[in-house]
Amino acid sequence: MAFTIKDIAAQAGVSYSMVSRALNDSGPVAPEKKRRILEIAEAMGYVPNHAAVFLRKPSSRMIGFYLSTINKSSSPYVLHDVLTGVYSVLGGSYHVIVKGIDMHIPGSLNPSQYDGILVMSQWDSDIEFLEEAYRKNIPMVAISRQLPIDIPFVATDEAGGMAQAMEHLLKCGHRRIGIIEGPPNLEATVLRHAGWWTTAKQWGLSPEEMPVEYGNYRYHSGKAAAGRLLKAHPRLTALLCFNDEMAFGAKNAAEELGLRVPDDLSLTGFDNLVYSSYSDLRLTTVERSATAIAVEGTKMLLQSISEDDFRPRDTWLETRLIVRDSVKDIGLAGKIKGL
Repeated sequence: MAFTIKDIAAQAGVSYSMVSRALNDSGPVAPEKKRRILEIAEAMGYVPNHAAVFLRKPSSRMIGFYLSTINKSSSPYVLHDVLTGVYSVLGGSYHVIVKGIDMHIPGSLNPSQYDGILVMSQWDSDIEFLEEAYRKNIPMVAISRQLPIDIPFVATDEAGGMAQAMEHLLKCGHRRIGIIEGPPNLEATVLRHAGWWTTAKQWGLSPEEMPVEYGNYRYHSGKAAAGRLLKAHPRLTALLCFNDEMAFGAKNAAEELGLRVPDDLSLTGFDNLVYSSYSDLRLTTVERSATAIAVEGTKMLLQSISEDDFRPRDTWLETRLIVRDSVKDIGLAGKIKGL
């Protein structure tokens, strides 16, 4: 009788994925649990069958790309960059089906439809879909964040990136800073909020006193949020925006109020979208390459598909501050406390 890693998992009382990580040394497993798994595998005479993936089912040549939502996705520019990265790896070898998790009918996921699934999830409410795909043993990789389920992921240090942007404003003398955040229920917003908040405290400021408005990562929401901030706090010298698209909206709001960027108001963004370098604004921003995330995630998914019982290593990609022309160094003039 040929034993599988599912048999080992049942005997050890652990998850299928934990057994895979222990046998392939491809992820964290507590030493005692790893020792027990290896002992059980040896006692069973387990032999990995790397050809099994080809016998499991005919290839559909389909990759599912699931977002939390299509109607309310954070930015069409980010989605474009992600799909560009996905197709740059897949070429013509697979078709990609794009769907919104919020439109998924529970129980309807057909394992024979996809060879694998890429997930770009922002909401913890996506867990029902994720668990269904996991139960049905569809190879799956998360891009953009670590999910509350044991699947490999590719993500960036978003908190660290926003910390760099806030620190740059502070080093340039700005203290009267307004914040334009994204929807507070999104993971990206939570992480970026933590980045600027922690940095402000480290610099001896009171982040709870800094004015915050919310957008939805789209241009018009950034323009509206900036308008509210600048009217309520006319002495602001800078706006820290949670993405480039909202930063460009903020620029137009400032101009409609007679303010010049960066002479009267400094701006920072996040993402480093392609037009951020050649528009008339030349935005200082944090580079988080959605294309690079997608490329790495797609490679990991193909590896999961082709190598049975293999779990790729989780990957963190770095962010970096791109300094251009939208932040003015105001020196001592920006060190006046208060709004």
